[in-house]
Amino acid sequence: MIGGKNEPEAGFVERRWTSSDGLSLYCRDYSGAGGAARLPVVCLHGLTRNSSDFEDIAPLIAATGRRVIVPDVRGRGESQWDVNSANYAPRTYAHDVVELLDALGIGRAVFVGTSMGGVIMMFLALRNRGRIAAAVLNDVGPEVSPEGLARIQSYVGRPVNLASWADAVSYVRTLNESSLPHFDDDDWERMTARTYTRGTGAPTPRYDPAIAAPLNAGKAKAPAFLAWILYRSLVRSRSALVIRGETSDILSGKTAERMAAGRTNVTLVEVPGVGHAPTLSESASRDALLSFLDRVP
Repeated sequence: MIGGKNEPEAGFVERRWTSSDGLSLYCRDYSGAGGAARLPVVCLHGLTRNSSDFEDIAPLIAATGRRVIVPDVRGRGESQWDVNSANYAPRTYAHDVVELLDALGIGRAVFVGTSMGGVIMMFLALRNRGRIAAAVLNDVGPEVSPEGLARIQSYVGRPVNLASWADAVSYVRTLNESSLPHFDDDDWERMTARTYTRGTGAPTPRYDPAIAAPLNAGKAKAPAFLAWILYRSLVRSRSALVIRGETSDILSGKTAERMAAGRTNVTLVEVPGVGHAPTLSESASRDALLSFLDRVP
């Protein structure tokens, strides 16, 4: 059973469904504009992120006539936290996505995955290849640069003393300004609102700190040989777009080039001056994504 309520000003319906292991999960559902029917798009966010990361690009995709589904992965955003941190793993997330699509009656879709979202997509392709019509991998691939992984491990799930909203904005900016040097004060305010909950007390992160447990235990990353198998399964016989931030410390230029090498169905686009991960609001990433979607079913 899946229920929802309208958010007319935001352009989406909020929906909830219950996973097979009993968690209450959430997604945003943007209706596609009128016209010829086109396959829906499913957008999957990064490790500590949530559905609000797509609040700028999702309406643009919907305006092209595609329904856009943007879930909060378990433990993030409006989705329930899991008491068993071992379930914070791509295989579980992929299973949740399949259950969501089944609940919505969606058999096939185009997938857009940022960072961890791309990993979820690769796991999804292993057992549900027919569900993925085309794939967009945003700053993610079969190999993760050690420098980037160490940077993420340095802050994910770790307690931070944030006494005020201004502290939260400053902290988010400090963590991300080298990757997003073009952001202004308004951009940092919006990103903080996507990252923290603003209430009467101290700001709180919009994710369960326990998501760090599998990462720190080395269980969140597949061995390189298996990761490449997952990637090849994903891009076999379907169009794919790989977006890389020019200064990314997660997806190296060498790995990105290897992902596209010899594959006429894989397009590689680099976003200048941006690190991990492009927000898909930059002109280079936005235009590449919309152009790619214009060419696929």
